[in-house]
Amino acid sequence: MSKVNIKIEGIPYEVEAGMTILEAAKACGYEIPSLCAFNHGECNSGSCRVCLVEATGARGLVASCVYPVAEGMEIRISSPKATEARRRSVELLLSNHNVNCQQCDKNGKCELLHVANLTGARENAFKGVHSECTLDELAPGLVRDTSKCILCGRCIARCQNAHGLSILGFENRGFKTIVSPAENRSFANSPCIQCGQCVSVCPTGALMEHSEIDKIDAAFKAGKVVVAQAAPAVRASLGEEFGYPIGTPVTGKMIAAMRRLGFNRVYDVNFGADLTIMEEGTELLGRLTNGGVLPMITSCSPGWINYAEYNYGDLLPHLSSCKSPHQMQGAVIKSYWAEQNGIDPKDVFVVSVMPCTAKKFEKEREQEKVNGIPDVDAVITTRELARMIKRAGILFERLPDEDWDQDIMGDYSGAGVIFGVTGGVMEAALRTVYYKLTGKEHDKIVFEAVRGHDAGIREASIDINGTVVNVAIASGMKSAKVLLDEIRRGESKYQFIEIMGCPGGCINGGGQSYVRPCFLPHEDDNILDTYKEKRANALYSEDERQVVRQSHNNPQIQELYAKYLGEPNSHKAHELLHTSYAAREGFAK
Repeated sequence: MSKVNIKIEGIPYEVEAGMTILEAAKACGYEIPSLCAFNHGECNSGSCRVCLVEATGARGLVASCVYPVAEGMEIRISSPKATEARRRSVELLLSNHNVNCQQCDKNGKCELLHVANLTGARENAFKGVHSECTLDELAPGLVRDTSKCILCGRCIARCQNAHGLSILGFENRGFKTIVSPAENRSFANSPCIQCGQCVSVCPTGALMEHSEIDKIDAAFKAGKVVVAQAAPAVRASLGEEFGYPIGTPVTGKMIAAMRRLGFNRVYDVNFGADLTIMEEGTELLGRLTNGGVLPMITSCSPGWINYAEYNYGDLLPHLSSCKSPHQMQGAVIKSYWAEQNGIDPKDVFVVSVMPCTAKKFEKEREQEKVNGIPDVDAVITTRELARMIKRAGILFERLPDEDWDQDIMGDYSGAGVIFGVTGGVMEAALRTVYYKLTGKEHDKIVFEAVRGHDAGIREASIDINGTVVNVAIASGMKSAKVLLDEIRRGESKYQFIEIMGCPGGCINGGGQSYVRPCFLPHEDDNILDTYKEKRANALYSEDERQVVRQSHNNPQIQELYAKYLGEPNSHKAHELLHTSYAAREGFAK
């Protein structure tokens, strides 16, 4: 790539042509205060004006995030003119901002407050009327508060980039401009898939998960038997909330923390993942041998299910009827586990700790109840669990490493662990399907062809004892749409497809810890490119440490079928572990 010569604060540098001033400055050792550098420029309109600098050849100050470098350009970052302009830009943002920082869940991770501190912005520099506020709390997964929105557009870009959707957009003009679904509707009244990717990139508290901590507090107060279960991806991210490097697995300390929060039992959803593989693998084999609807598509990701119901109602027969792992496990807790412990299921309160905001919506579905009793009562995100731990005064780093409760559902396989990364469900299923078709374990255990942490499409052909199974993996609805349109046109060559709602899978779920370089001083400069891989490696390394790495070899899974469910896809299993889907209003044929 060609180079250009520039000067920053009078010092000469050689940088790559085509870089923005912001990128070039970072490469040369300068961190210009900005709001878009923290998220790969997904708010690339330069509208916030926080990153203003002086540059020769430009007419006045320029937004460094969008202005390209040029040969011979001289850049001033710390001139009085540039410094004052950046401070004024932030003060103008603050002038229309609901500055109730002590009550905001983004406190400590707010980028607006961060740049206010960097620029020396004053809270009340400009006083006047605030634009009218919309507070949307109707959707189970997400909350939108326009009083905290700075109109950066990052959420709009993320929805489009990850899913090809335009759920959010700019509404109205001038001082009345807001970011919202069409016509300022609630998330609950729009085809939003509740994935929370918009929350992941929002620099303020304008978009947040709908917290359910109060429901847990009420359950403890009411004397319920409160059972917690945590998804595999949570252990790969929770440590970040307490200063651990990204990708540090903190399983033992997480368990210890949940016990100290008062949960009566603490279980791993990996057991539910193993259970899902038994049901889903059997369902796939049934379709392959009995002429069922193919390709079969996984159903673990509630964001993906929402997308399918809104946009591909005609393809719903392709979806596996299996519930997601935490719903399956919740159903077992409120049936077999409650029965074994002599507890009325109505007195059991199941809390799922998830990397996902769409799980909050999923648990509300009528199809996720058995005899009118919901499988899961509350869902909290990785971030919400961290808030509970901090609220309780627990010093996370000083906790001992403890193990999951072992009664009935304490064991899990390595296959269950990797559910949290894109391709993991596929690999876990192939390990068991291979055994079911051949009667022996796959020699290498690992199916490298389906691994990867980036969004996009991966495909492989697996020869299982003469039976070739063509598979594909996609994460993010923008990628999934390609595969779905092939099915709709009758051109799909696959028998089995895994789809995850969030790019990279659950490790990058909308409820995971925020990845903000400004708050991660000890991470590499390329952390926005590597964090998904680091979290994925945390799960793959745990898989490698497990003695049992196939779901069908989990002894407690075998016992559950022997004593209670009978066999995979039995009548009892369908009653507890399977569900149904329906096209929703607005379904695009």
